[in-house]
Amino acid sequence: MTVMEITKAPGALSLYAKAVIGGFGKKGSNTLPDLEVVLRDQAIDLAHLAEYNRTCGFTLRDTVPSTYLHVLSTPLQMCVMTDADFPYALLGLVHVRNTIDQLRPVNVREQVTFRTRVGNLQPHDKGVTFDLVSEAFVGNEKVWIDISTYLRRQAVAKTEGAASEKPAKAEKMTRSLPAASSIWTVPSDIGRRYGAVSGDRNPIHLYAATAKLLGFPQAIAHGMWSKAACLAALDGRLPNAYRVDVQFKLPVLLPAKVAFSSEATANGYNFSVNDARKGKPHLAGTITAL
Repeated sequence: MTVMEITKAPGALSLYAKAVIGGFGKKGSNTLPDLEVVLRDQAIDLAHLAEYNRTCGFTLRDTVPSTYLHVLSTPLQMCVMTDADFPYALLGLVHVRNTIDQLRPVNVREQVTFRTRVGNLQPHDKGVTFDLVSEAFVGNEKVWIDISTYLRRQAVAKTEGAASEKPAKAEKMTRSLPAASSIWTVPSDIGRRYGAVSGDRNPIHLYAATAKLLGFPQAIAHGMWSKAACLAALDGRLPNAYRVDVQFKLPVLLPAKVAFSSEATANGYNFSVNDARKGKPHLAGTITAL
């Protein structure tokens, strides 16, 4: 494996420019780069954390939300996906699933080292999927794991009698939930606000005009904002160590009214976000104590 050590997180604009320019001519292959990107001993920027918490609905405390570490690892994911040997154009990839293991809370005063790699290329009924795996360490202690699954849409040969590629967990995660515990009004600027704090300024999240260029009728909310908002709604009820697994479904077209539902289980929670009027699913997730 090739290890790429970076001394600071690259800027989002330079990464997106690289993604656009480098994406031309990429037609896909069956090989992912054997690459790991490492960023060592990063201090938590308290002002940035406070803005993230305000944007997603978290209260201020002396530990960081598990989804905030995803934001800090995003530049490493972008480095992997803009590498010359990465086979797919970044723009057009669909984030379909995210699983985070918080092995213990991370204090705001701790320095964190991140490692990110790509793997697990799998066939899908709409193309192929792959996983970006990020890990966070405090010293030599692994404290956090993040697996982001992306779909690359492409033509798929139909095989008679082929089994569905939908994972078995999907059925479990789409079970009916109780009536909405709250209705959220999602403002039209949440994509720009979350994009500013996360660095994910994909045009589909910014304005209706830029989203229409990429096939969406309106700007859409970031899936990871929706996931973070769900965790914020359960803030104070989560164990110190847990797994939060989310499937992203239909996009949230901005502005929107959505219904958040949750129910306690024997060792965690099931939760979902659905369209408040039509009930169409936007997100389904589980939290399990570790």
